[in-house]
Amino acid sequence: MMKYYIFYNGGKIYYSDRGRGTAILLLHGYLESSEIWDSFAVKLAEGFRVISVDLPGHGESSVFGPCHTMEFMAEAIRELVTGLNLKKVFLTGHSLGGYVALAFAEMFPEFLSGFCLFHSHPFADPPEAIAKREREKEIVRAGKKFLMYPENVSMMFSEENTVKLPEALKRSKEIAAAVPDEGIIAVLDGMIKRPQRLSVVEEGRVPLLWILGRKDRYISCELVLSKVKLPYGSKAEILEDSGHLGFIEEEDMSLRVLSDFVTGLNGK
Repeated sequence: MMKYYIFYNGGKIYYSDRGRGTAILLLHGYLESSEIWDSFAVKLAEGFRVISVDLPGHGESSVFGPCHTMEFMAEAIRELVTGLNLKKVFLTGHSLGGYVALAFAEMFPEFLSGFCLFHSHPFADPPEAIAKREREKEIVRAGKKFLMYPENVSMMFSEENTVKLPEALKRSKEIAAAVPDEGIIAVLDGMIKRPQRLSVVEEGRVPLLWILGRKDRYISCELVLSKVKLPYGSKAEILEDSGHLGFIEEEDMSLRVLSDFVTGLNGK
């Protein structure tokens, strides 16, 4: 798939662009790149225009500094949206990408027809998560990210799917291995510093689709759902056989849920 880029803040943001119609913009997660969406994006593009982005410090996009805040990355996405002359997009963020989508929804709601938190949530890091991220930063600084990412990636799949989907697991590890050290550190620091954005979800200024995995080993779907009051026009969907990568683990179901929500917003 051919990639394009825009200039942003002295560097480049890379993206792919498939299909035609209503624009859906896909944001990947931590230790990922736009390539994580490839199979999903190809199928989604049968009915929509699908733009997959390499977030700053990931894939082919530039590293812009020692910390990539969610706000900084949201501004980069706004630059891409305006550069492509898109009036409205539906923003879909996986994990880290969901944190960026929340920042975007808070800062630039006028550009959104809706957004999706895909295995993500609106809460700030608790102390134990911050401590884990600080340890990961030190591991990467020591040139030993190979000690970290294989386990992190394996944990993204449900236990059953690490056995059922060996090629997908292998590919996810390859993508993680290619993320530059400086990019990992910058986004870890950005995630540590991100604020809670519960109000963005509960105020309902932008329609939200929230997709969670029943077998997610990073996010307890029951716990996070119990802490949020979803407004009218928003929807939560639980993928029963998915861990943290439902668009891979239950691709067809994920495609159907996302497509139906976006189509409903557009009154098709």
